[in-house]
Amino acid sequence: MTTNSLTLARIFPRPKSGKGLWGWIGTVDHKRIGTLYGITSFIWFLIAGIEALLMRIQLSDAELDIISPDLYNQLFTMHGTSMVFLVIMPLSAAFFNWIIPLQIGARDVAFPRLNALSYWIFLFGSLLMNFSWLIGQAPDGGWFGYAPNSSATFSPGSGMTFWIVGLNILGVASIAAGLNFVVTIVNMRAPGMTFFKLPIFTWMTLITSILIVLALPVLAVAGIQLQADRLFGTHFYNSLAGGDPVLWQHMFWLFGHPEVYILILPAMGIVSEVLPTFARKPLFGYAFVVFAGIVIGFLGWFVWSHHMFTVGLGPAANSAFAISTMLIGLPTGVKIFNWMATLWGGSIKFTTAMWFSVSFIALFTIGGLSGVMHASVPSDTQQQDTYFVVAHFHYVLVGGALMGIFSGIYFWWPKAYGHFLNEKLGKINFWLMFIGMNLQFGPQHWLGMNGMPRRIYTYAENMGWEPSNMVASVGGFILALGVLVFIINIFVSKKQNNIASSDPWDGRTLEWSIPSPVPVYNFREVPEVKFRDDFWFKKYPQTIKEYYHDFDEEEIKNMKPIKPDEKDLGENHGIHLPDLSYYPLILAAGVTILAVGMMTHFSVIVLGGIGIFWGAIGWSLEPVNDPESH
Repeated sequence: MTTNSLTLARIFPRPKSGKGLWGWIGTVDHKRIGTLYGITSFIWFLIAGIEALLMRIQLSDAELDIISPDLYNQLFTMHGTSMVFLVIMPLSAAFFNWIIPLQIGARDVAFPRLNALSYWIFLFGSLLMNFSWLIGQAPDGGWFGYAPNSSATFSPGSGMTFWIVGLNILGVASIAAGLNFVVTIVNMRAPGMTFFKLPIFTWMTLITSILIVLALPVLAVAGIQLQADRLFGTHFYNSLAGGDPVLWQHMFWLFGHPEVYILILPAMGIVSEVLPTFARKPLFGYAFVVFAGIVIGFLGWFVWSHHMFTVGLGPAANSAFAISTMLIGLPTGVKIFNWMATLWGGSIKFTTAMWFSVSFIALFTIGGLSGVMHASVPSDTQQQDTYFVVAHFHYVLVGGALMGIFSGIYFWWPKAYGHFLNEKLGKINFWLMFIGMNLQFGPQHWLGMNGMPRRIYTYAENMGWEPSNMVASVGGFILALGVLVFIINIFVSKKQNNIASSDPWDGRTLEWSIPSPVPVYNFREVPEVKFRDDFWFKKYPQTIKEYYHDFDEEEIKNMKPIKPDEKDLGENHGIHLPDLSYYPLILAAGVTILAVGMMTHFSVIVLGGIGIFWGAIGWSLEPVNDPESH
């Protein structure tokens, strides 16, 4: 039967087919949305990388005048903002979309249209933020937007205004996605999949999503206050009128340090999937890794003021935040030791994905140790606002998050697209990125210790910083060359078409039990889960007794090993799936136009309101197909 519901005459009828451009525009399929997130964020990655290279050219030698101070500040602001909000976060979202439903045995996320809405809002928010380049007024207040530098007095024009509005729109996208994945993981797990049978990547996604839902509203409030100061003459951060610029720092870093773990926890989850697969043994200390992730997510809220040791908070506050910062190193160390124990005694296969994961452990450890140094107030006082902080931050986010993400790309690519990436080119890609990353950011440790401050666009010849800066600049271009090899690899591998089986790596989790590339319906039948790493133990029931000592011996004997499903049922699969819809796009466009109107003219606000009304009403009255009719 079909459920009849009230419908309105629509300018855009509901898409009938998932093929072609309109199929992509109207898609609510989590896999396609994951691909859209991945492509969009990778384009921003290339743009942000070019911004970084321009800064490295300017700093490669003393007293260069290739880039003006104003342009340098704009590049610095947009590079940092883009890498955090337009690259690492959405690249993680690409993995969430692609992998989470597959790992928990679901056919889609809990709210498919909300999922599509989050992507379109992200796309429009990122375009709006970068639109300021086209009008010659890119934001120049730093990616952290410190007041009063970001005030209308010191940053006139519309650059920072675009930055604030863009961030708030991106926050809406992130919160929508975070809520969606929390509900998906909690409510849509396969029968028998208890929380402590979840794959580690799913656990890290759950923790990350909760952090997103809780942290992004803090940034939104701070951004609204800063926007009110700039546009309406309020004085939240104006010290001359009774405001407090330090309040912005508190608000930003109260969001900002949970944000660090929003960026790094997904990569930790990826590494925790890759290492056991290629070491051919279960992850060592599963429960410890899970609880370490939970503790990191909790303690991340109590360390923000270690960014503010030099502000003058006083010895009591400094001591409290020094202790909490040191404590958060403990669960991180637990994870590192568990990863190393997983490798110990394993039958290790060094694929490209494995190389990226192993490098993640080494580089993230370096970044973590320099972070512990910042927990010490005397040490941090010397290092604050020097290039030592830049080195620490990039070892965590490039050596950590980015290396983990590339590991995940090589690991799950055959599952997503049905063919392998070229391993020879993959290893060249890895070594160029690994060498380039260390050459670029390693010397910045001693540049910082030698007194080179952050956020300067040039320096005098007598400072002695030229050799290290030249090495760092060369390293940046080697890193960029590694990324170029990756792009070449995509096209070469597509042409070679080295077909991947359903289970090319002899995987452990449910996504490896279905065809490659993944059918539109994911699972022919929703699986029933008995074990952690359920697919592995059902492939090799003889290994169950090694890890489940209380499991019935007779039941093991009666279990028949299962094989991955190699057959796609095709278009006429007869499985009920959510229908395509244009309304997420329309609603996202309305939200963006409304935001632009708040910076420009009331008429634009009205136009945005019409888009929001049209999208919301159309969304709510869209007919729903009864699953029984399928």
